[in-house]
Amino acid sequence: MGDEERYIGVAERRARLALRHRLAGAARAASPEEVAGSLVALHGSDPATVYLAVGARLADPAGTVPETGRALYEDRTLVRMHGMRHTVFVFPTELTAVVHASTGLTVAARERAALLKAMAKAGAPDATWLKEVEESALAALARRGQATAAELAGDEPRLREQFVYAAGKSYQGVHTVSTRLLKVLGVEGKVVRGRPLGSWTSSQFRWAVSPAHPELNAAEAQASLLGRWLAACGPATEADLKWWTGWKVTDVRRALAAIGARLVSLDEGVGYVVDGDVGPVAGPAEPWAALLPALDPTAMGWQQRDWYLAPALRPALFDYSGNVGPTVWWNGRVVGAWAQRADGEIVWRLLDTEGVGREAEAAIAVEAERVRGWVGAARVTPRFRTPVEKELAA
Repeated sequence: MGDEERYIGVAERRARLALRHRLAGAARAASPEEVAGSLVALHGSDPATVYLAVGARLADPAGTVPETGRALYEDRTLVRMHGMRHTVFVFPTELTAVVHASTGLTVAARERAALLKAMAKAGAPDATWLKEVEESALAALARRGQATAAELAGDEPRLREQFVYAAGKSYQGVHTVSTRLLKVLGVEGKVVRGRPLGSWTSSQFRWAVSPAHPELNAAEAQASLLGRWLAACGPATEADLKWWTGWKVTDVRRALAAIGARLVSLDEGVGYVVDGDVGPVAGPAEPWAALLPALDPTAMGWQQRDWYLAPALRPALFDYSGNVGPTVWWNGRVVGAWAQRADGEIVWRLLDTEGVGREAEAAIAVEAERVRGWVGAARVTPRFRTPVEKELAA
């Protein structure tokens, strides 16, 4: 091991996580913007996850719903858009250009080509026709401010056109132009999700024209995004970085070199931190507990998770696609699961009791009451359900 490759063990990694992810009591944030800025990105595939992830990290979670809604839909300081791994996230608005250039452009080219290919196979109109529809739909959206796909189709009837996808295959289906086109425009950074049609738990969204942002150099944007994430989540391995970004390994390595990332030694092997972050980090003064939602960015932050989640817990806590369910944390590791029942009660179960005594159970109970207090009358069912969550909710 070289002199510069300091060993960072599990205890210190958990300490960094507690402070930088705003999970320890003294590290909690004052606003949704602070939470999103600290984590870089909040998972947005399940709309409720955004609010639950924010609420778990606010010093005063009472205003979680109105304040997060304000940031997303009034001040637009947070934006819901496609990002890494072709997944929907909520980002600080100042990161939209970085995410688009570093990640979105490559995915967007692939998505548009796939749509045109599928339409051609179905004998649907060509790229020129699609471009006309696109321009008309964007103009209608700009006039309206926000709109559903159905509302846009009222302005541009060609959005209602349908074509058969994968004809003759077992997965054959009928696609509507609006559904596929709006998805492509989202990945291309031309539209973003606006206000939901229902409450904060609704997965039905209006669309809005994307905020204007500069076009950045892709390599520079990748360096910027990776540096932000590594400052929040480092140390991390190359495998972690490749998984989180969804980039090619050559892109990851180029970005690491561009930011001057420093090597450290981890139990998994070689890891990286940003320059200036090699020194030791002291943990929080007090022990801490947290109830994090399904798809929480901390629970899903790394590909290699053994340092905070015992492998034996995975079958209960993850669905078949690798999506994590609601988790209970104690001092930097996952120790159980939680769920909300139909009557609103927040219930939890310990799955790993090593080192978890009465103090931990009392702290977890306090967190459960915190969640129930601000969630109020809302009922939250994760979009991707896991075995233990289903059992607890029942």
